[in-house]
Amino acid sequence: MSKPTPVTRISTYDENGATIRGKNLVDDLIGEVSFTQMIYLHILGRMPTPAEARVLDAILVTLVDHGVGASMAARMVYMASPEALQGAIATGILGMGGQFGGVMEEIGRHLEAIMGATDPDAEAARIVAAYRALRKAVPGFGHPHFRPEDPRTLKLLGVAEREGLSGKHVAALKTLAKAVDAALGKHITINATAGMAALLGEIGVPWKIMRGFATISRAPGVVGHLLEEQTQQAAYHVTTLAQEAVPYVGEIPPGK
Repeated sequence: MSKPTPVTRISTYDENGATIRGKNLVDDLIGEVSFTQMIYLHILGRMPTPAEARVLDAILVTLVDHGVGASMAARMVYMASPEALQGAIATGILGMGGQFGGVMEEIGRHLEAIMGATDPDAEAARIVAAYRALRKAVPGFGHPHFRPEDPRTLKLLGVAEREGLSGKHVAALKTLAKAVDAALGKHITINATAGMAALLGEIGVPWKIMRGFATISRAPGVVGHLLEEQTQQAAYHVTTLAQEAVPYVGEIPPGK
């Protein structure tokens, strides 16, 4: 039995132009919708409501920049290959992982589990206990600089409240936060990534694709740092400092 031919419901191109999610690119989209609206339409298949678009705007603004340090890998690649800007941008995006801004999927999955549980508090406690057994921090909690609260998270949750989109996902995040605090015996910061995951859930983004929105958010920030690198050459400076900070000491003597 042959497999069915794959189809796409996203877009098509022909001699008459382009159709994306059922809309004509020229007549319906260019100059008619914002980039945030276009992102939502293309990924989720429908136009966002005005409230959803404002919440997504807030999410996308949040992770645009993390300073020179977070952009340094991209700057180093650009220093080595200035003719391939896209490679440097890709390098910056690859840094959105489990240790730096990219845990939205894990958080979103846990929030879904809490929402679907007959006893949300017990499910949250189970999730926290599983991470503690592995001696790992619960994704989305803790921050090296923001204590006791991450001001970005407070603002994001405020935007959701203002737009009438503070619902089950935000409630699940608060339930999980309560379980984290109870297990550790103190208040642990809810970081911005956790707040973003909750808001993405509220506007209908499946948890399996949430990290994609983190990469969309970061891309313009990487481009901004690469433009600055053209004149400031921070990557070359850091390379020089690294040579000085990590001296060569020769081979390991035999028997050592």
